[in-house]
Amino acid sequence: MNLLSSTTVFSFFTLISRILGYIRDILIAFFLGASMIADAFFVAFRLPNTFRRLFAEGTFNAAFIPSYTNEKIKGKKNGENFANELLTLLLIILLFIVLIVEIFTPFFVSLIAPGFVSDIDKFNLAVELTKITFPFLLFVSISSFFSGILNSNNKFAAAAGAPIFLNLILICVLLISSYFKLDFAKNLSYGVTFAGFLQLMFLIIVVKNYYKPNLRLKKKISIQVKFFFKKLLPSIFSSGINQINILVGTIIASFQVGAVSYLYYADRVYQINLAIAGIAVSTVSLPVLAKAIKNKSIKLITKIQNKSIELCLLLSLPAGIGLIFASNEIVNSLFGYGSFNEENIKLTASALKYFGYGVPAFSLIKIMSNLFFARDNTTTPFKISFFVVIINISISLIYFKEVGFLIIPIATSISTWAGVLIYIFILNSKNYLVIEVNTYNNLIKIIFATFVMTILLIFLLNFLSENFVYNSYIKILYLLLVIFLAAATYFIICYLLGILKIKNYKTN
Repeated sequence: MNLLSSTTVFSFFTLISRILGYIRDILIAFFLGASMIADAFFVAFRLPNTFRRLFAEGTFNAAFIPSYTNEKIKGKKNGENFANELLTLLLIILLFIVLIVEIFTPFFVSLIAPGFVSDIDKFNLAVELTKITFPFLLFVSISSFFSGILNSNNKFAAAAGAPIFLNLILICVLLISSYFKLDFAKNLSYGVTFAGFLQLMFLIIVVKNYYKPNLRLKKKISIQVKFFFKKLLPSIFSSGINQINILVGTIIASFQVGAVSYLYYADRVYQINLAIAGIAVSTVSLPVLAKAIKNKSIKLITKIQNKSIELCLLLSLPAGIGLIFASNEIVNSLFGYGSFNEENIKLTASALKYFGYGVPAFSLIKIMSNLFFARDNTTTPFKISFFVVIINISISLIYFKEVGFLIIPIATSISTWAGVLIYIFILNSKNYLVIEVNTYNNLIKIIFATFVMTILLIFLLNFLSENFVYNSYIKILYLLLVIFLAAATYFIICYLLGILKIKNYKTN
């Protein structure tokens, strides 16, 4: 397998999904802006979507792939028995969770958006919409199980492309609702759940060449499955640290009008790089790293670790810089239409800028946690993540009154960088992390290429500044031009410096 080519495949389908997601959010911003209805829908969508990200974006894999790989090494039958037993228990647990949330929806909405309680109309709408969207959790979590099966077999395209269903359906819902003058929020909520069902059906069809589900309810849970669940909860908390920080931010931001929407739109922009640099690299590298550790291939383990970190920084460092310097143009071009006014743009862009400082850390922390997950150690990442969340909450609460909702992206970036430093310290103390001289050399090259790209980016933004006025309806084209020129320059420099050679990323 090749880390670069597999990451490219994963990133390609993820990019298609995220582009469609942007179109979806542009339409939401156009029709709903940062209104009360938008806030209510985003809260209703945030609850199941947070679970989706916790399960789907590497977290479930972190616990599942090492265990499943270990059983497959023992024999194909062992792998099938483990998967069947686990699928049965997951289905039962998820059905129970969905039932509980559907019954006690007001309680859960008050937890995730306590600021809504004082506004009875907004609160009731959020409760109603959450009841509609929450079954999405069941479908998308089982989809993550099948994605894990595919990823364990080094098949990444279908799992990365499955979320495309959600964005396509929501785009259609928005256009249809606009044309027929229907209720946007309710139709979007129904669309979320329906998309989750379609995504699950798609993955069941794709996975049949590698695994055929056979639900089995045993009187006694096997040791292997018990061990998996023992790892799962710490894995969800630690691998999903970024999503937990966002959820905490949503809770705090609910006390400021429009803040939930501002954070949502900013989150949508920087998440695309996290998906490509952090989630893609960690998802692709985990199966081969877990297998190398099971086989005690020290040289291969070191290579996978170094190349994962290098590839992560190669993709995340320039993206973070781009968000810092071009946040206003990005938000303006993507969302600055219709109900989304210039004040909305300014506040969302400010949030995006501060998230930009943390982008490399958001990606690195997923790679660092993999070095423990592949060794079946989810306890250490759990402890680090718990500390990161405490830092994030403390900074957010202490400075929220003084700074407002912008303290949330600031606190998220600071706390995540603190987590990266803690990971490096602990990994070094355990001799898990051995950075090769070539990796340091390549990092210097990446910094140089990023510096050149930044100079070009600033020049282009200044040169084309008149084309990014609010009333321009073709500003998105100029944004794409700037991104293309800056990215092309960066990758050409990286290629000329020898960083992007495919043979360097082979893991076999």
